[in-house]
Amino acid sequence: MRRLSLTARLSLMFMLAVTGVLGAAGFFFYQLSQHHFDELDRHTLEDKLQASRHLLQGLDELAQFDAMRPQLQALLGGHSDLSARIIDVEGRVLFADMGATRAANSHSHGSAGVEVPRGNRVWRSRTGVVEVAGRPLTVELSLDITTHKMFFHVLTGWLWSALVLCALISGVLGWLLARSGLRPLREVTQVAASMSVKSLTERIPAESTPAELQQLMLAFNAMLARLEDAFVRLSNFSVDIAHELRTPLSNLMTHTEVVLTRARSSKDYQENLYSNLEELRRMARMIDDMLFLAKADNGLVIPRAQPIDLHLLCEKLLDFYQLTADERGVHFELSGMAGIQGDPAMLHRALSNLLSNALRYTPDGGVIRLRIEADETNVVLTISNPGATIPEQHLPRLFDRFYRVDPARREGSPSNAGLGLAITRSILEAHRAEIRCSSQDGWTTFEILFRIRT
Repeated sequence: MRRLSLTARLSLMFMLAVTGVLGAAGFFFYQLSQHHFDELDRHTLEDKLQASRHLLQGLDELAQFDAMRPQLQALLGGHSDLSARIIDVEGRVLFADMGATRAANSHSHGSAGVEVPRGNRVWRSRTGVVEVAGRPLTVELSLDITTHKMFFHVLTGWLWSALVLCALISGVLGWLLARSGLRPLREVTQVAASMSVKSLTERIPAESTPAELQQLMLAFNAMLARLEDAFVRLSNFSVDIAHELRTPLSNLMTHTEVVLTRARSSKDYQENLYSNLEELRRMARMIDDMLFLAKADNGLVIPRAQPIDLHLLCEKLLDFYQLTADERGVHFELSGMAGIQGDPAMLHRALSNLLSNALRYTPDGGVIRLRIEADETNVVLTISNPGATIPEQHLPRLFDRFYRVDPARREGSPSNAGLGLAITRSILEAHRAEIRCSSQDGWTTFEILFRIRT
């Protein structure tokens, strides 16, 4: 079965709430009214019984009963809906008013009032015993409450009819109110349905929306901002891929066309093939890096956790780059020791990217410093190198793919495709580590934070 809409649910809940309140109010009104009429009937019977007992107790002997009859008739015979009988111990009827024949067999013995249906009439009875000259007399009173029962029967019908009518009216009003109250939500739906690549810069104004929907508006606008940023990055990434692949492809085409302009020796062909092979290797490395980043973005890069001596890992990397550094007079300084958990191969690749980057931009004769600091919860590795200060506006984008601070470095840089720092960040994020970059006073520092306890 298809689920109800939000408008239908709110309308139904409003209808049920109103119907429940009105039903409870009607039920209590019915019970209160019935209790009120029952008390009136009981008081009427009790008053008549007490008055009759008072008159009869004034007799000194039963022979004076006839003299008391007019007073009893005035007391008990003045109500058309009341019947009364006085019976002695032998069962003889000493007094009966005009309604006694109508209430025949409706009297019930006992001290409490009871309801007795008789034909199409309903009677409430009350019985009492009076001592007259040492002889007990039974006073039986019956009150016709048929009118009250008919009133409550009609009242029940009216209450049910009013309840059904109010339920229908509240359902309609609830639907109108819910539809009116959900108008901002429909507007959001329309805006969301009209969203496209060209309208990602639009935002829904949250000031004019109800307080209950403002959080939804803010979350929706934040989502649009994230989509816009992701789309811009993806567009730039596509442009950068095309730009980076164009250079090696152009080189391959140019070399091949030059070789094909005339017949050449086997040595010339061999040199051209070697040149083409270098360009193909560069393209292969670039494609491998992009595949790695794609896996990292989809959470497919899962490092193998094992103990790593961070100081020893840095020493191995420095030994690898020592020859290149010696050629330029660059020195390495390594201090501190700490152990972490991670994948040695992946962390080797990440730190290698940072060291090669630091070595590339360190002037001849400079010093690259590596410092390891640890406490009970974190391990911090900083790699600092001298060189030109990176402008503040470039620091947040250093880890973007194909991003370079100097756009002119795009050309003539076959060994650097601009993916190293992006790969480094992906590897560190897979290890739940953080990396930051700062640059001031001619020093650029990359700081890596490993959390060893959470």
